[in-house]
Amino acid sequence: MEKIRALIESSRFQNAIMVVIVLNAIIIGMETSPGLMARYGEILVALDRIAIVIFIVEIALKLIVYRLSFFKNGWNIFDFVIVGAALLPTGGSLSVLRALRILRALRLISAMPKMRKVVQGLFAAIPSMGTVIVLLGLVFYIAAVMATKMFGSEFPQWFGTIGASLYSLFQIMTLESWSMGIVRPIMEVYSWAWVFFVPFVLVTSFVVLNLFIAIIVNAMHEETDEEQAAQRDEILHEIRGLRREVADMREGQVERK
Repeated sequence: MEKIRALIESSRFQNAIMVVIVLNAIIIGMETSPGLMARYGEILVALDRIAIVIFIVEIALKLIVYRLSFFKNGWNIFDFVIVGAALLPTGGSLSVLRALRILRALRLISAMPKMRKVVQGLFAAIPSMGTVIVLLGLVFYIAAVMATKMFGSEFPQWFGTIGASLYSLFQIMTLESWSMGIVRPIMEVYSWAWVFFVPFVLVTSFVVLNLFIAIIVNAMHEETDEEQAAQRDEILHEIRGLRREVADMREGQVERK
Protein backbone atom coordinates (compact mmCIF):
# COMPACT_ATOMS: atom_id res chain seq x y z
CA MET A 1 0.00 0.00 0.00
CA GLU A 2 2.82 2.41 0.89
CA LYS A 3 4.51 1.68 -2.42
CA ILE A 4 1.32 2.60 -4.29
CA ARG A 5 0.98 5.78 -2.23
CA ALA A 6 4.58 6.73 -2.97
CA LEU A 7 3.96 6.07 -6.67
CA ILE A 8 0.82 8.20 -7.08
CA GLU A 9 2.24 11.02 -4.96
CA SER A 10 5.57 11.13 -6.80
CA SER A 11 6.30 14.05 -9.10
CA ARG A 12 7.12 11.71 -11.98
CA PHE A 13 3.70 10.07 -11.82
CA GLN A 14 1.91 13.42 -11.67
CA ASN A 15 3.97 14.80 -14.56
CA ALA A 16 3.19 11.69 -16.60
CA ILE A 17 -0.54 12.17 -15.97
CA MET A 18 -0.27 15.81 -17.10
CA VAL A 19 1.43 14.70 -20.32
CA VAL A 20 -1.36 12.17 -20.95
CA ILE A 21 -4.00 14.86 -20.34
CA VAL A 22 -2.38 17.23 -22.84
CA LEU A 23 -1.87 14.51 -25.47
CA ASN A 24 -5.46 13.30 -25.02
CA ALA A 25 -6.77 16.84 -25.55
CA ILE A 26 -4.70 17.11 -28.76
CA ILE A 27 -6.00 13.74 -29.98
CA ILE A 28 -9.63 14.75 -29.35
CA GLY A 29 -8.99 17.92 -31.33
CA MET A 30 -7.47 15.92 -34.18
CA GLU A 31 -10.60 13.75 -34.29
CA THR A 32 -12.59 16.78 -35.44
CA SER A 33 -10.69 16.74 -38.74
CA PRO A 34 -12.38 14.50 -41.36
CA GLY A 35 -9.09 14.18 -43.26
CA LEU A 36 -7.13 12.99 -40.23
CA MET A 37 -9.91 10.62 -39.23
CA ALA A 38 -9.97 9.12 -42.73
CA ARG A 39 -6.23 8.43 -42.54
CA TYR A 40 -5.53 7.79 -38.87
CA GLY A 41 -9.00 7.30 -37.38
CA GLU A 42 -8.31 3.86 -35.91
CA ILE A 43 -5.03 5.01 -34.36
CA LEU A 44 -6.60 8.13 -32.83
CA VAL A 45 -9.51 6.15 -31.38
CA ALA A 46 -7.09 3.57 -29.94
CA LEU A 47 -4.94 6.29 -28.35
CA ASP A 48 -8.05 7.90 -26.90
CA ARG A 49 -9.09 4.61 -25.30
CA ILE A 50 -5.58 4.09 -23.92
CA ALA A 51 -5.78 7.52 -22.29
CA ILE A 52 -9.15 6.63 -20.72
CA VAL A 53 -7.66 3.39 -19.33
CA ILE A 54 -4.76 5.35 -17.83
CA PHE A 55 -7.16 7.79 -16.17
CA ILE A 56 -9.28 4.95 -14.80
CA VAL A 57 -6.21 3.18 -13.40
CA GLU A 58 -5.07 6.43 -11.78
CA ILE A 59 -8.45 6.96 -10.09
CA ALA A 60 -8.56 3.30 -9.03
CA LEU A 61 -5.11 3.52 -7.42
CA LYS A 62 -6.14 6.65 -5.51
CA LEU A 63 -9.31 4.94 -4.31
CA ILE A 64 -7.27 1.96 -3.13
CA VAL A 65 -4.87 4.18 -1.19
CA TYR A 66 -7.17 6.89 0.16
CA ARG A 67 -10.46 4.91 0.22
CA LEU A 68 -13.36 7.08 1.44
CA SER A 69 -11.02 9.97 2.28
CA PHE A 70 -10.54 10.26 -1.49
CA PHE A 71 -13.91 12.03 -1.68
CA LYS A 72 -12.98 14.56 1.02
CA ASN A 73 -10.84 16.39 -1.52
CA GLY A 74 -12.85 18.50 -3.97
CA TRP A 75 -10.25 18.09 -6.72
CA ASN A 76 -10.45 14.30 -6.42
CA ILE A 77 -14.23 14.50 -6.86
CA PHE A 78 -13.69 16.74 -9.89
CA ASP A 79 -11.33 14.17 -11.45
CA PHE A 80 -13.72 11.33 -10.61
CA VAL A 81 -16.64 13.07 -12.37
CA ILE A 82 -14.58 13.96 -15.46
CA VAL A 83 -13.23 10.43 -15.83
CA GLY A 84 -16.65 8.91 -15.07
CA ALA A 85 -18.19 11.01 -17.86
CA ALA A 86 -15.81 9.29 -20.29
CA LEU A 87 -17.54 5.98 -19.57
CA LEU A 88 -20.99 7.22 -20.58
CA PRO A 89 -22.39 5.80 -23.85
CA THR A 90 -21.99 8.14 -26.82
CA GLY A 91 -23.99 6.32 -29.45
CA GLY A 92 -27.44 7.05 -30.86
CA SER A 93 -29.26 9.94 -29.22
CA LEU A 94 -26.37 10.42 -26.78
CA SER A 95 -23.81 11.11 -29.52
CA VAL A 96 -23.75 14.75 -28.44
CA LEU A 97 -21.84 13.58 -25.34
CA ARG A 98 -18.83 12.92 -27.57
CA ALA A 99 -18.29 16.67 -27.71
CA LEU A 100 -17.98 16.69 -23.91
CA ARG A 101 -14.90 14.47 -24.03
CA ILE A 102 -12.74 17.58 -24.38
CA LEU A 103 -13.70 18.36 -20.78
CA ARG A 104 -10.97 15.89 -19.83
CA ALA A 105 -8.53 18.70 -20.58
CA LEU A 106 -9.90 20.43 -17.48
CA ARG A 107 -8.11 17.78 -15.42
CA LEU A 108 -4.99 19.80 -16.13
CA ILE A 109 -6.32 22.29 -13.56
CA SER A 110 -6.32 19.73 -10.77
CA ALA A 111 -2.97 18.32 -11.89
CA MET A 112 -1.16 21.68 -11.71
CA PRO A 113 -0.93 23.32 -8.26
CA LYS A 114 -0.59 26.83 -9.70
CA MET A 115 -3.78 26.42 -11.73
CA ARG A 116 -5.55 25.13 -8.63
CA LYS A 117 -4.59 28.30 -6.77
CA VAL A 118 -6.04 30.45 -9.55
CA VAL A 119 -9.34 28.55 -9.56
CA GLN A 120 -9.53 28.54 -5.76
CA GLY A 121 -8.97 32.29 -5.82
CA LEU A 122 -11.79 32.72 -8.33
CA PHE A 123 -14.20 30.69 -6.19
CA ALA A 124 -13.15 32.55 -3.05
CA ALA A 125 -13.87 35.86 -4.81
CA ILE A 126 -17.45 34.92 -5.78
CA PRO A 127 -19.12 36.18 -2.54
CA SER A 128 -17.38 39.55 -2.78
CA MET A 129 -18.15 39.79 -6.48
CA GLY A 130 -21.87 39.59 -5.74
CA THR A 131 -21.94 43.19 -4.49
CA VAL A 132 -20.11 44.42 -7.58
CA ILE A 133 -22.51 42.46 -9.83
CA VAL A 134 -25.50 44.09 -8.12
CA LEU A 135 -23.87 47.51 -8.56
CA LEU A 136 -23.15 46.83 -12.22
CA GLY A 137 -26.71 45.57 -12.77
CA LEU A 138 -28.12 48.73 -11.19
CA VAL A 139 -25.95 50.93 -13.41
CA PHE A 140 -26.99 48.94 -16.48
CA TYR A 141 -30.69 49.13 -15.66
CA ILE A 142 -30.64 52.89 -15.06
CA ALA A 143 -28.61 53.47 -18.23
CA ALA A 144 -30.91 51.17 -20.26
CA VAL A 145 -34.04 53.07 -19.16
CA MET A 146 -32.40 56.40 -19.96
CA ALA A 147 -31.11 55.21 -23.35
CA THR A 148 -34.52 53.78 -24.31
CA LYS A 149 -36.21 57.06 -23.46
CA MET A 150 -33.63 59.23 -25.22
CA PHE A 151 -32.65 57.21 -28.30
CA GLY A 152 -35.34 54.55 -28.74
CA SER A 153 -37.52 56.51 -31.15
CA GLU A 154 -34.74 57.19 -33.66
CA PHE A 155 -32.70 53.99 -33.15
CA PRO A 156 -35.16 51.21 -32.29
CA GLN A 157 -32.73 48.50 -33.47
CA TRP A 158 -30.37 49.42 -30.63
CA PHE A 159 -32.52 51.10 -27.98
CA GLY A 160 -36.13 50.35 -28.93
CA THR A 161 -36.78 48.23 -25.82
CA ILE A 162 -35.17 47.67 -22.44
CA GLY A 163 -33.80 44.33 -23.64
CA ALA A 164 -32.30 45.85 -26.79
CA SER A 165 -30.82 48.69 -24.74
CA LEU A 166 -29.25 46.29 -22.26
CA TYR A 167 -27.64 44.30 -25.06
CA SER A 168 -26.39 47.44 -26.84
CA LEU A 169 -24.98 48.82 -23.59
CA PHE A 170 -23.25 45.48 -22.95
CA GLN A 171 -21.62 45.77 -26.39
CA ILE A 172 -20.56 49.31 -25.54
CA MET A 173 -19.11 48.15 -22.20
CA THR A 174 -16.98 45.56 -24.01
CA LEU A 175 -15.75 48.35 -26.34
CA GLU A 176 -16.74 46.26 -29.37
CA SER A 177 -17.38 48.76 -32.22
CA TRP A 178 -18.99 51.05 -29.65
CA SER A 179 -17.78 54.31 -31.20
CA MET A 180 -18.02 53.84 -34.96
CA GLY A 181 -20.76 51.23 -34.80
CA ILE A 182 -23.21 52.82 -32.32
CA VAL A 183 -22.25 56.12 -30.73
CA ARG A 184 -21.13 58.10 -33.81
CA PRO A 185 -24.29 57.26 -35.81
CA ILE A 186 -26.36 58.38 -32.81
CA MET A 187 -24.30 61.59 -32.51
CA GLU A 188 -25.26 62.48 -36.09
CA VAL A 189 -28.82 62.85 -34.78
CA TYR A 190 -28.11 63.74 -31.14
CA SER A 191 -24.84 65.66 -31.04
CA TRP A 192 -24.86 65.64 -27.22
CA ALA A 193 -25.07 61.82 -26.99
CA TRP A 194 -21.41 61.59 -25.97
CA VAL A 195 -22.36 63.14 -22.63
CA PHE A 196 -24.28 59.94 -21.88
CA PHE A 197 -22.05 57.30 -23.45
CA VAL A 198 -18.57 58.46 -22.38
CA PRO A 199 -19.37 58.45 -18.62
CA PHE A 200 -21.10 55.07 -19.06
CA VAL A 201 -17.96 53.60 -20.65
CA LEU A 202 -15.74 55.11 -17.95
CA VAL A 203 -17.90 53.77 -15.11
CA THR A 204 -18.52 50.26 -16.47
CA SER A 205 -15.34 49.45 -18.39
CA PHE A 206 -12.70 51.18 -16.30
CA VAL A 207 -14.14 51.35 -12.78
CA VAL A 208 -16.58 48.50 -12.13
CA LEU A 209 -14.70 45.88 -14.16
CA ASN A 210 -11.43 46.85 -12.44
CA LEU A 211 -13.20 46.19 -9.16
CA PHE A 212 -13.70 42.61 -10.33
CA ILE A 213 -9.98 42.30 -11.03
CA ALA A 214 -9.07 43.79 -7.66
CA ILE A 215 -11.39 41.40 -5.81
CA ILE A 216 -10.03 38.36 -7.67
CA VAL A 217 -6.39 39.37 -7.08
CA ASN A 218 -7.10 40.01 -3.39
CA ALA A 219 -8.81 36.61 -3.07
CA MET A 220 -5.83 34.88 -4.67
CA HIS A 221 -3.46 36.61 -2.24
CA GLU A 222 -5.63 35.48 0.68
CA GLU A 223 -5.65 31.89 -0.60
CA THR A 224 -1.85 31.97 -0.90
CA ASP A 225 -1.49 33.45 2.60
CA GLU A 226 -3.78 30.78 4.07
CA GLU A 227 -1.81 28.02 2.36
CA GLN A 228 1.49 29.46 3.62
CA ALA A 229 0.04 29.80 7.12
CA ALA A 230 -1.07 26.16 7.04
CA GLN A 231 2.42 25.12 5.96
CA ARG A 232 3.99 27.18 8.76
CA ASP A 233 1.63 25.62 11.32
CA GLU A 234 2.51 22.16 10.07
CA ILE A 235 6.24 22.89 10.34
CA LEU A 236 5.80 24.33 13.85
CA HIS A 237 3.82 21.24 14.86
CA GLU A 238 6.62 18.99 13.62
CA ILE A 239 9.24 21.10 15.43
CA ARG A 240 7.29 20.91 18.69
CA GLY A 241 7.00 17.16 18.29
CA LEU A 242 10.76 16.88 17.78
CA ARG A 243 11.37 19.03 20.84
CA ARG A 244 9.17 16.78 22.96
CA GLU A 245 10.99 13.71 21.67
CA VAL A 246 14.38 15.28 22.43
CA ALA A 247 13.17 16.28 25.91
CA ASP A 248 11.92 12.74 26.57
CA MET A 249 15.26 11.31 25.43
CA ARG A 250 17.15 13.65 27.77
CA GLU A 251 14.89 12.72 30.68
CA GLY A 252 15.48 9.06 29.94
CA GLN A 253 19.25 9.56 29.94
CA VAL A 254 19.10 11.46 33.24
CA GLU A 255 17.06 8.69 34.87
CA ARG A 256 19.55 6.06 33.71
CA LYS A 257 22.40 8.00 35.30
